[in-house]
Amino acid sequence: MPLEDQPVLVVGVPGLGLPTEPTAYEGRLPVEYEQLDLPVGSIEDAFTATIGSNRGEINWKMLCWPDVPELGFPGESTHAEVTLLFNTPTRELDESADDHTVLVHVRSAAFDGGQMNEPYAHWLAEQVELAVIGPGQPS
Repeated sequence: MPLEDQPVLVVGVPGLGLPTEPTAYEGRLPVEYEQLDLPVGSIEDAFTATIGSNRGEINWKMLCWPDVPELGFPGESTHAEVTLLFNTPTRELDESADDHTVLVHVRSAAFDGGQMNEPYAHWLAEQVELAVIGPGQPS
């Protein structure tokens, strides 16, 4: 494949001497790659093009959820993350899917059998005109 036709994430990665047959990589995947301090919107398209129908994830850490006094939520930075799962519904990447999943991480606190911060997750989703479509999951 000509260099100009390769996805952005592949260009510039040293690969001299790597085999070109897909069977050479059986048992050696998944590959983990970390890039720090990238702004939202700078990597998603290239990542999607690179992984195609394979499973993968992008995880944004070190976020800060705002205070929401009407919900009794004082804000959060310790457990504030967003994970975008490609072609899988699980963080373990162990199940295939034909769609993508967004996980919003908030501190979980259960009192009397109910999740204290579940309303905050719904509030976060509403801020971007979306809705929570599944139950909370332990991380």
